[in-house]
Amino acid sequence: MRPGFVIMAAAMLAPVAPARAEWLQATSKHFIVYANGDAGTVRRQAEDLERFDSVFRYFQTIPERPEDESNKLTVYVVASGSAVRRLYGDSSRNVGGFYQGRASGSVAFTPARGSTGDARSRDEPRIVLFHEYAHHLLLGNYEAAYPAWFSEGYAEFLSTVRFDKDVFWIGAPAQHRAYTLHLGASLRAERLFAANMRNLSQEQVSSLYARGWLLTHYIETDQTRRQQFGAYLTALNAGKPSVEAARAAFGDLRQLDKEMNARMNAAKLPAYRIPNERLPKPVVAIRPLRAGEKAMIELRMRSDRGVNRTSAQPILAEALPIGERYPDDPVVQGWLAEMALDAGRYDLAEAAADRALAADPRSSQALVYKGQAHLRRAREAKVKDPAVWQEARSWLLKANKVDADDAYTLMLYYSSFGMAGVPATANAKAALARAHELVPQDPGLSFAYARQALIDGKLDEARVALRPLAYSAHAAPDNPAARLLAMLDARQAGKAAVEMLEAEKGENGEEGED
Repeated sequence: MRPGFVIMAAAMLAPVAPARAEWLQATSKHFIVYANGDAGTVRRQAEDLERFDSVFRYFQTIPERPEDESNKLTVYVVASGSAVRRLYGDSSRNVGGFYQGRASGSVAFTPARGSTGDARSRDEPRIVLFHEYAHHLLLGNYEAAYPAWFSEGYAEFLSTVRFDKDVFWIGAPAQHRAYTLHLGASLRAERLFAANMRNLSQEQVSSLYARGWLLTHYIETDQTRRQQFGAYLTALNAGKPSVEAARAAFGDLRQLDKEMNARMNAAKLPAYRIPNERLPKPVVAIRPLRAGEKAMIELRMRSDRGVNRTSAQPILAEALPIGERYPDDPVVQGWLAEMALDAGRYDLAEAAADRALAADPRSSQALVYKGQAHLRRAREAKVKDPAVWQEARSWLLKANKVDADDAYTLMLYYSSFGMAGVPATANAKAALARAHELVPQDPGLSFAYARQALIDGKLDEARVALRPLAYSAHAAPDNPAARLLAMLDARQAGKAAVEMLEAEKGENGEEGED
C-alpha cells in the first residue's frame, strides 16, 4: 500500500478567481505559461502545474532531470472553450483543451474559464490543464505503449489532484465525468479494452474517458488489480491483442465490470493523502509581456498551434507591421522569424533572426531559424557543395553551444543530412538519439529515430520507438507504426521496412486532444 492511503468522500476543487485583462508570462522549471489575467491567478496556475509535476514524480518515483528545463511545456491560457476550439481548427468538436508533444516546443492550450458559471465549471480549466500535462509526463517518462482507455483514464485520474493547506490528494472523484458514468452510454470492460478512438462515436469517446478513469482508479488503488495491470501491459507490448491480454491478466471481464460498477456507486472512494512537505516548493518568475509581445501574442498562439505554408500566409501578413514597430525586441523578432519561415519567406525569416541576434546574441531561437533559412534555401536549390551545408549547420552548432539540451536543435542537425541527400554521420545519429531521449513525446521525432534504427539494423530499438506510436489513442488501427511492428514481428525487417518508412514518412504523428 502506498504512503498516505485513506478513504475520502467526493470533494469539490477550490474555484479560481477570474482574470483581469493583462497578458503575463509565468516561467518555472518545467513550464512557460502565457495568460491574460491578474498576477496572483497566473502565478497560482504556474505553481499548481509545478506541484502537479512534483506529484507525478513522487507518485511514480521518477527523479528530476535538469535537461527538462531546456524543453519546457508552453501553456497558452485562452479566453474560453470556444477559443480553444478555434485554435484546434474544428469548432464542432467537443475539445476542452489539447496538447501537442513536439521537439520544437511542446504546447498545451486550455481555457481560462469553464463552460458555465457554476462552481463545478470553474474547476474545468485546471482539470483540463492537469489532464494535458499528464499526457506529457506519461509519454516523456515511459517507453511502453498504452491503450486508449489507460492513456485517457490515467490523465483523468491525475487531473483531479487536489491541494489543501497541508496535504495533497491523489484519486479524488472525477465529478466532471459523473453524468457519463451514471447516465451516459457505458462501455463494458471488453469493449473498453478493444476500443480505438478513431472508431468510436462522440458519446462512446466520453464513456471511454469516464470508464477509463474508473478502471484506472481501481487499478491505482487496489494492489491485486495493479499487479494484473502490469501483466496486461507486458502482454500488450509483446504483441498480444488487447482483449486477449486483458482476459489472461484480469480474468473474467464481466466480473471486472461488476467490481467497477460497485466502486462507481460507493459512497466513498479510496485515495492517497500525502503531506505537502514531501514536494519541493515551486519557484515561479512572473512578468507582464512587453508591448511588442502583447501585440504579437495572439498571432504567436495561432502560429505555435501549427500551420502549413498556406495557413501561415495571413499570420505573417498581420505580424510584419508589428515586427516593424518593435525591431529591437528579440522575442518579437524570433517569433516573426518562425512565422516567415513557415510561410516560405526565407529572406524575411533571416532578416528577423538577424534583428533578434543584434538585440540578444544568445537567442538560440534566432540562431535556429537563421540556420533553417540557410538549410531550406540549400535544399530547394539542390545544392551539392558540402561547404554550403556546413555553413548552414554552423548556426545550429552555435545554438547548441547556447543550450546543449535543446531537442529541436539536435533534431534539425540530424535532419540537415537528409535535406542534403547524404547519409547521417555518427554525430548526427547521436544528436537524433539525444533529441528522442529528451522529447519522446514528439511522434515525428520518434518515427525518425525508428527509421534510423531500422537502417542501422537496431531492431529492438526500433520496436521500442514504434510501440507508443502504434498504440496511440488517436492513431488509426492500421497506422504506419503498427504495420512496421507487424513486419518486424514477422521478421520482415531490413530493406522492406525501410522502404515502407520512406513511403509512409510524415503520415504518422497524431496529436493529443481532450
